Amino acid sequence: MERRVPGSEQMNWLRAALLAALISSCAVISSAEDRAIPLNQLRSGSEFLSPELRALQADAFANPGMLWVERGAKLWSTPAGSAGQSCASCHQDAAKTMRGVAASYPRVDAKSGFLLNVEARINQCRSERQAVAPFRYESDDLLSLTAYVNSFSKDYKINVVIDGNAETYFEAGRTLYYRRSGQMNLSCAQCHEENWGKNLYAERISQGHPNAYPAYRMEWQSMGSLERRLRACLSGVRAEMLPYGAQEYRNLALFLAWRAQGLPMESPGIRR
Repeated sequence: MERRVPGSEQMNWLRAALLAALISSCAVISSAEDRAIPLNQLRSGSEFLSPELRALQADAFANPGMLWVERGAKLWSTPAGSAGQSCASCHQDAAKTMRGVAASYPRVDAKSGFLLNVEARINQCRSERQAVAPFRYESDDLLSLTAYVNSFSKDYKINVVIDGNAETYFEAGRTLYYRRSGQMNLSCAQCHEENWGKNLYAERISQGHPNAYPAYRMEWQSMGSLERRLRACLSGVRAEMLPYGAQEYRNLALFLAWRAQGLPMESPGIRR
């Protein structure tokens, strides 16, 4: 039987296909590395506060967010559900086991493949380990336990994973960030990339980083999650607000965390 040798046309096609695949792969990597705000120009939202509010955030005794952290410390060691287990039953001393953990969230759960923020991870543990109903989103209990866990990542730099199983969530979050929405037809980027540092009425526009949340906002006179802040932004542009816990918020949170990569965690933060 005559041996067939690939002709020049077949070889050229093969080379072209391999080159296209390589270019496509490089494009994905490049797009993830492209930053509208260079790393050396990143500014935490605390830098847009007044000196008085920055001092309030830095003072562990005066920062009102610490009230939620203290409540979270009690919840950490309180048994719950038919299993009679507390967070401490599995994780022991949070000051040791939770140190730096929140700086890597949102992250993909290895077992389920779902993207989880800290709040979702807490509720997952309540359902699966403690055999008790999850906390209601934006409840004081969930805010408190989240603030407590996040407090052990204070000053740790945000470092999230955006490739592998996280890539799909990351790209979905990027799409949301740059998509115009609402009656005002605005995107997140138009405020926090194109106009940061400028004044909007009496306030300076920040770069829109998530490193302080859960945070105590002066306008709320209460602690609030990142999702609450995102919902406020949607309301501000007259867009439909998704329910708490929606996947879209977690996707966007992952993209926001990547934008803030390298900034230190500040929770419980203070914001206007």
